[in-house]
Amino acid sequence: MPSFAAKCRVVALVIVSVWIGLAALYGLLKPVSNGCIMTYMYPTYIPISTPEELSPGKYGLFLYHEGWKRIDFKEHLKKLNGVPVLFIPGNGGSYKQVRSVAAESDRAYKGGPLEHTFYQEAYLTNEEGGVDMGVARFPLPNHYTRMLDWFAVDLEGEHSAMDGHILEEHTDYVVYAIQRILDQYKESRDARTSDGAAISGTLPKSVILVGHSMGGFVARAAVIHPRLKKSTVETILTLSSPHQSPPVALQPSLGHYFEHVNDEWRKGYEVQKTRSGQYLAEPVLSHVIVISISGGINDYQVRSKLESLDGIVPPTHGFMISSTGMKNVWLSMEHQAILWCNQLVVQVSHTLLSLIDPETGQPLTDTTRRLGVFTKMFHSGIPPNFDWMTKLQLYKKPTHARNKDEKDASGSQVQALSPCPSNMHWTEDGLERDLYIQTNTVTVLAMDGRRRWLDMEKLGSDGKNHFIFVTNLAPCSGVRLHLWPQKGKMAVDQPMSKRVMEVTSKMVHIPSGPAPRQIEPGSQTEQPPPSAVFWLGPEDMHGFRFLTISVAPRPAVSGRPPPAASMAVGQFFSPKDGERGLSPGFLLLSGYSPKEMFLKEDHPLAFNLSFGISLGLLPVTLSLKTAGCGIKTSGLPVEEAGDVENSRLCKLRCFPPVALAWDTTSGLHIFPNIFSETIVVDGSPALWTSTQGSEGTTVLLLVDPHCSYRTSVSASFTAAASRFLLLYCSQIIGFSIAATFFALMRQARSWELDLPIPSMLTALESNLRMPVPFLLQAILPIIISLFFSLLLSQSLPPIASFIVISIICYLFANGSLIILILVTQLVFYVAAIVHVFIKTRWQSWEGNPCFMFLHWFINLTSGFISFKVIRVLRANPVLVTDLIAITLVCFVHPALGLFILLLSHGWCCHNALCSFLMASFRSHARRELFDSRNEENSDGFEQFAFKAGPEFKQGLPVDDKGSSSPESAKSYAEGQLEIFHHCHGMFVLHLLSTLMFAPSLLTWLQRIGMGQSFPWFWDSALCIGIILHGICYSKPEFNSMTFPVFDLEIRLSSVYLLAGYSSYISGLALAPYRVFYPMAAIGVVSSVFRIIQRKSKEGEAHFNSRKHSHRH
Repeated sequence: MPSFAAKCRVVALVIVSVWIGLAALYGLLKPVSNGCIMTYMYPTYIPISTPEELSPGKYGLFLYHEGWKRIDFKEHLKKLNGVPVLFIPGNGGSYKQVRSVAAESDRAYKGGPLEHTFYQEAYLTNEEGGVDMGVARFPLPNHYTRMLDWFAVDLEGEHSAMDGHILEEHTDYVVYAIQRILDQYKESRDARTSDGAAISGTLPKSVILVGHSMGGFVARAAVIHPRLKKSTVETILTLSSPHQSPPVALQPSLGHYFEHVNDEWRKGYEVQKTRSGQYLAEPVLSHVIVISISGGINDYQVRSKLESLDGIVPPTHGFMISSTGMKNVWLSMEHQAILWCNQLVVQVSHTLLSLIDPETGQPLTDTTRRLGVFTKMFHSGIPPNFDWMTKLQLYKKPTHARNKDEKDASGSQVQALSPCPSNMHWTEDGLERDLYIQTNTVTVLAMDGRRRWLDMEKLGSDGKNHFIFVTNLAPCSGVRLHLWPQKGKMAVDQPMSKRVMEVTSKMVHIPSGPAPRQIEPGSQTEQPPPSAVFWLGPEDMHGFRFLTISVAPRPAVSGRPPPAASMAVGQFFSPKDGERGLSPGFLLLSGYSPKEMFLKEDHPLAFNLSFGISLGLLPVTLSLKTAGCGIKTSGLPVEEAGDVENSRLCKLRCFPPVALAWDTTSGLHIFPNIFSETIVVDGSPALWTSTQGSEGTTVLLLVDPHCSYRTSVSASFTAAASRFLLLYCSQIIGFSIAATFFALMRQARSWELDLPIPSMLTALESNLRMPVPFLLQAILPIIISLFFSLLLSQSLPPIASFIVISIICYLFANGSLIILILVTQLVFYVAAIVHVFIKTRWQSWEGNPCFMFLHWFINLTSGFISFKVIRVLRANPVLVTDLIAITLVCFVHPALGLFILLLSHGWCCHNALCSFLMASFRSHARRELFDSRNEENSDGFEQFAFKAGPEFKQGLPVDDKGSSSPESAKSYAEGQLEIFHHCHGMFVLHLLSTLMFAPSLLTWLQRIGMGQSFPWFWDSALCIGIILHGICYSKPEFNSMTFPVFDLEIRLSSVYLLAGYSSYISGLALAPYRVFYPMAAIGVVSSVFRIIQRKSKEGEAHFNSRKHSHRH
């Protein structure tokens, strides 16, 4: 029996698991505001006909048209002359979801390109091909020469995320649709020619693919399809699409299909060589680029880690960007909202239109130019790692004006700083209007038309050699910045080293919060939030003495009205003064009591907060409350002055704080107006594939140095529970199967040692004991996985966080498994008690007319049972179960076959438990009989036995029936209980297997009547192995089977231990579908050995005997 301490451990584990599950459910169901603007449209869907010789099956193809007027479909198709774009819906999606992006594309084509700004633009890094050609070489078009024709495939709303066979069918149809679209353009051109219309332009040779969710993966799968012609697809844009693996990889065929497609893509970017290593041909996919857009933290269905292209597409041919760091978007959005969020679909529309070459009217053919357009349109000027304080050399800009072809010392292409255009030239008002700043901090409160001089040598002394400047003024039209070698005007004909350099284009755009408001009519307006950041490091200041900040006069410079309120704050500071490190212990304790930090006035404008735990796993609530802003009195009564000064007056002087968070997986997250905000990033820390540095998060906090702040940090455990389940659900599923194998290993080991078979609950508790069982089953697989990483020359994850999180996942898996065991055990006990109760009352109903009818019906049924076929089937229930289950697995659906196996285990558990209860009751009654000393008690027992009838003795061994000893009944009861424990363990294992196929079964039910096909061979083969495993070990005496390998006999307990390790590592690899491999292998190997043993040892005992086997 488990000790009291063991029971306490189990109870505590269950309580913690339930709390995590409920907290996660609360966090996931809580509504989220994404800030998206709705997109409106007037959709019309034109069906594309299929030629008679082709059979597209049950799917369809449509062309989208935007407009409220009715059109003639045939005439509209004749005019088809744009650039084809094919939209592929995702899991359960509709072809009508194309309407938002297609409508905005039509408006973008008619309205022209986005207005040009003068903020710093993103550019290609060396890894992305920026060595040979920078983004400056990729000018965006001034007008759009050809519109986009949006097509969409109708995939009947099938759930492709749950079944690999459906994904394959969708891929086949998309390949057909691509060729059909190109053929339609030829048909339209021929129709216009026959009508005598003028022909212009060339026929399209490729189709741009845009896929949402699983549609993005289908787009990639179509590119490597053997029937797709080369160069018919050159650009793929995916929205919230998983690329690394399925969101929850439960079905083997689904995981196998993902692995196959990704392997083909990796090979597609490899240079083709002969066996001798000579160059043979360029990579097959050298012309294809892929851009993946993730929805960020609010996308609960697909995490950013799965949407990454790392290891699949090289940086020279694609990248992944989160919508939170996407230029002009800056928002996180739900899985479906990414299709209609106006900020995003507008940016996507203009980007796709910018891909069209004005000269040819077709998409750009050069991959570097296409990638450059996507980089310019999607990425902001903020470096991919914005830790400017310590890593400025990674994104070092030229310190002097360079020509466009000039390269730096390393030979890398650099982006020259471009001055403001001549049409925004300001007239200089003379030096008497200039201001000379004598402090480290400079402030601009209005567009006063003045120029401020800052002596960098003087103000940047004492280690304050960095300058940061935040403002809501637009570059060129609102503010301009210059570096001067010396004070005064410089002639144009002077050497480059003595010339004034304009650095306005180094201003980086960031999203601003809500517009400022007036507290009272006619009163001063609150400080507006900043919309741009400007940063200079020592390398940028080298060779210059002065920095000037020129602010435009109040009248608009280019006919554009100025902002309602103007702000600009700059400061010379030392980055070390703004560094703050928050350790893991500090963050964990902040969940119980918020930790406060006080920022005094004249603090650094930029704070670099380093969180020891990734905010993707442990979100924190960061609050900044104004403590003071240098105003001594507000002119109000003393009892009111405190609150007003801190809340109202300080908002008139200090700009709202801004936080910029960076994560290695999801990229940039910006939180404007962060007075109190829960900061969470869509990171994926502590995974086997995580990289060094992913265990923490860097947050850059921009706060006004004129104000003092009381800052508090508190960890949000509710949000952490939600993130925990979202990030590690696949890992937990694999660990649950591993824990079940470890429990079965404990049961098999007990049988081998001639000990009573423990229950699943007792076995789980024994495996959680410290130190040996827990270290052997929870820690050793982690060490093995790290050894594999070293063996395969892969980068190691952050070891400490990886081990801790893996152990937590394993404990949570055990807690969830305990709950499942308790629930199923309760169901079996209730069913058995009801069965025994009815059985013991059977004789009391003999005189009832209903009982007479039931007795007649049973006699009639017994005549049917007497048939020979029925008798044979009754005598071989295992054979019947095998035939039915395997037939369903091969010809209907694997989940149905596993369900039959589950019923077989359930029936075995029920019979054993009923026999145990009846034998226990008989043993108790006999003990009372032997302990009684008067005849009345003996008569009472005989009377009870007479009422119970002969059914009371059914199921007992012959020697027990003839024995009057209570020990015989007790021995039989214990044996039946062991049978229940064994069958219950098999039931739990195969229940988890069946549940993993349940999503695929739902898709099969959805497709009933729509032309079903046979299940995937790989799924059927694995499920047959699982069924064989369940049949081979349907009885506990089969646990004594051994496997002879190289003159060694491997016992079943060792096999289960290895299967548990394999399942554990499958969970670490986020591939829980691989747990079916060891399960099926055990079943197949066991069946083969049983057949061999029966043939080689005919007439002998096939299994080792057990000392107390008479119990069974």
